[in-house]
Amino acid sequence: MANRTASPTLPDSGGHFGQFGGMFVPETLMTPLQELATAYESARNDPAFHAELDELLHNYVGRPTPLYFADRWTEKLGGAKIYLKREDLLHTGAHKINNALGQILLAKRLGKTRIIAETGAGQHGVATATVCARFGMECVVYMGEVDMQRQALNVARMRLMGAEVRAVTAGQATLKEAVNEAMRDWVASVDHTHYIIGSALGSHPFPMIVRDFHRVIGIESRRQILDKEGRLPDLLCACVGGGSNAIGLFHPFLDDENVRMVGVEAGGDGIVPERHAARFQGGKLGVLQGTKTWLLANPDGQIELTHSVSAGLDYAAVGPEHAFYQESGRIEYTYATDDEALAAFRELAHCEGLIPALESAHAMAYVSKIAPSLPKSAILIANLSGRGDKDVEQASKYLLGESAGKDS
Repeated sequence: MANRTASPTLPDSGGHFGQFGGMFVPETLMTPLQELATAYESARNDPAFHAELDELLHNYVGRPTPLYFADRWTEKLGGAKIYLKREDLLHTGAHKINNALGQILLAKRLGKTRIIAETGAGQHGVATATVCARFGMECVVYMGEVDMQRQALNVARMRLMGAEVRAVTAGQATLKEAVNEAMRDWVASVDHTHYIIGSALGSHPFPMIVRDFHRVIGIESRRQILDKEGRLPDLLCACVGGGSNAIGLFHPFLDDENVRMVGVEAGGDGIVPERHAARFQGGKLGVLQGTKTWLLANPDGQIELTHSVSAGLDYAAVGPEHAFYQESGRIEYTYATDDEALAAFRELAHCEGLIPALESAHAMAYVSKIAPSLPKSAILIANLSGRGDKDVEQASKYLLGESAGKDS
């Protein structure tokens, strides 16, 4: 399975994707990060590591996931053929388990006995709690107090599996603050603790490691679409918070010049300061939480507040590899507003009986807009990166309120 971690020349040895990425961390963390990079390089070249990971991905997690032709949605929209990569069918309900499983195997190789993580929507927290239960490791998950309230189901799932969920009340009390607290913990406990970062962000080597563990999404999709259609897709799309599910889908197709790729950020209430989380819409170059990337900051350089109906996309920075491909023009980035994501959440449920995570619903909103403009011969693959059980209560409050307004 060396194919899973095969990659082009990026990042370089310093963790840079062009001008983006790098290692902007306290001196205390430089040695453990370098040890992690060395351990990962050893693991990625070790057939025994891949054999153990493959067995768990297949028998414990449920890979490969199907590539599903959404025929009723395709018919309704009247344009491109729409395929959905069903990461929502994985154990724990989202793509996050791919990375959590790979990283806990790395933690074992490093001799770590304690795991920490951050989480926004709770899916990475649940995945981390799951693999810690599977391997008998202590687990602490940091989660913003606001996110704990809107993702109470996932908090309960983490605790059921033995994880300690620590509420973060500082600042906006969402994902950025959860990362801050996890980093503080790691600095103080690095001798026996591994930090399983949940997205393709942070200091090197995390963006590379997370990307590589999620490349399985794109590798499977490539094989599956060739089997089904005999050719590659015209368009790939995925939501982008930190960017793990998107880079996992896109990466194996980067050299295919005729395959267009679109990442969809959280447009919130619209592109006005502090009411969205679309970093490529009015953002700027800067450094946040270990990496140089594109982020949302005010003219004084202070990180702006963000907003999204989706807790998992409510973050002020984007993964450095996404910043690199946006700058180079290889990947396009757009956004969907809260209203558009909620409309797609309902539309996919009505048309296909599939309830997407609110994060994934941002990608589905783009599909709903773009598919009708494409010829019927076009092929589109969208990453259904998670299921929306966790979001039903929150979305229903909005959607039922909207229905009541229409009926009055």
